[in-house]
Amino acid sequence: MIATHRFRPLPPDLIAVQQQMEGHARDYGLDFFPTIFEMVDADQLNAVAAYGGFPTRYPHWRFGMEYEQLSKSYEYGLQKIYELVINNDPCYAYLMASNEFTDHKLVMAHVYGHCDFFKNNQWFSQTNRHMIDEMANHGNRIRRYMDRYGVDEVEQFIDVCLSIEDLIDIHSPFVKRFDEEPRDTFAEAGEDEEEGSPATRYRSKGYMDPFVNPPEVLAAEAERHVERQTRKERRFPSEPVRDVTWFVLNHAPLKAWQRDVLTIIRDEAYYFAPQAQTKIMNEGWATYWHSTIMTRHGIEPADLVCYADHCSGTLAGSQTRLNPYKLGLELFRNIEERWNRGQYGEAWEQCDDMRRKHEWDTGAGRGREKIFEVRRIHNDLTFIDEFLTLEFCREHKLFSFGFNQESGYYEIESRQFAQVKERLLFNLTNVGRPIIHVVDANHRNRGELFLQHQYNGVELKTTYAADTLVNLFRLWSRPVHLATVLDEKTTILSYDGSAHSSQTTDEPFQVGFE
Repeated sequence: MIATHRFRPLPPDLIAVQQQMEGHARDYGLDFFPTIFEMVDADQLNAVAAYGGFPTRYPHWRFGMEYEQLSKSYEYGLQKIYELVINNDPCYAYLMASNEFTDHKLVMAHVYGHCDFFKNNQWFSQTNRHMIDEMANHGNRIRRYMDRYGVDEVEQFIDVCLSIEDLIDIHSPFVKRFDEEPRDTFAEAGEDEEEGSPATRYRSKGYMDPFVNPPEVLAAEAERHVERQTRKERRFPSEPVRDVTWFVLNHAPLKAWQRDVLTIIRDEAYYFAPQAQTKIMNEGWATYWHSTIMTRHGIEPADLVCYADHCSGTLAGSQTRLNPYKLGLELFRNIEERWNRGQYGEAWEQCDDMRRKHEWDTGAGRGREKIFEVRRIHNDLTFIDEFLTLEFCREHKLFSFGFNQESGYYEIESRQFAQVKERLLFNLTNVGRPIIHVVDANHRNRGELFLQHQYNGVELKTTYAADTLVNLFRLWSRPVHLATVLDEKTTILSYDGSAHSSQTTDEPFQVGFE
């Protein structure tokens, strides 16, 4: 796979389309960074997509696997990438040269919706706006380490780091949870425990005691003993730490180059986190605006069939998965209509006459203002929690589904609004990933790492947990443990560097300290 970034500039006819679409977007109030469009062929676009949109990113075998998957899907007609845009200042967007002219117009309008979302949504406000340069810097640093320590050595360490890249605190860019603690807070592994009295007193005659057992020496020994006991008994960290990657980065015995590589992996994980947190909103917002701009300004008679065909494919429903484009678009449209008709507030909420609610229209006209506000402050979790209503679920026939062990098929579980919304919110919490805390970095006073899974009714996949413990051991260099719930019992999974073990107890294990 060749990750080239020498792409073709836009031809004159597409430059004119870009200027037209940018003008329409700004007329509607969209605010975005300068946007640079580049023309690529299918192979180049698959290569860029495999690198997450950054062709100068560090080398790693998984990017090659992703490229092969995208290329095969395109060749077999299973998948096609119409556009790719990255959160940067300026924004970079890639257009596939083989797309039809109508597609280019649609994609440009869609891209300006994304760029507006990147710039103005608060969940992106803490991201690096010059990440394309930062990614190139990351790539150069890792290539130097590969030249110095060997490709296999560095790639294997990257593999280890990637196994914990999701164990971050996605809210930490906005909340300072605790002050950083020094790395030598806990006793070194193997430090002897001292028992007995605070100070050693030797036998002596009364008149010799001040000389044999000097009071200042005894006082100093007693003070050291108290300090050792306090140090031994004090839990480290003093409160659970959700950002496992940060904790390992700051407290594991890593070499300088390893610490730098883990820093790179963590920085990139935080850069991409808001995209996972806002997938429904971001795609819904971009689809809303490409639909608005194209239907009101961009469609020529010759474009109609192509535009309708491609939009219907993008917004098609599925019996096995949620379509973020469709859900996001329809929710934004629903919000706009409700606020235009005044369907909000105490009077609306207290009305129990369905016919009256259906005909409710105060002429408030605040719909466009409201959707811009929603775009600014919400992520997918709060978006669904705040605006997914019973009426919306009924209109769009939303349901929850699950796997039936007896039939061997995925089947509809419920059409009840409460259960549908609960399932959606559950899947969006922490972007669907398990929440893990570091609760003790000096477990059993041996420098062992103890983690706690915040159990929410879904068990961890034990094979993944076991592999992650192996990789954590390679980082921590001491045994690691993970408390979770399996078969409704608290289970502690452990790895000591040579073998896995598990211990089951009936005692509940809670995050937090007494």
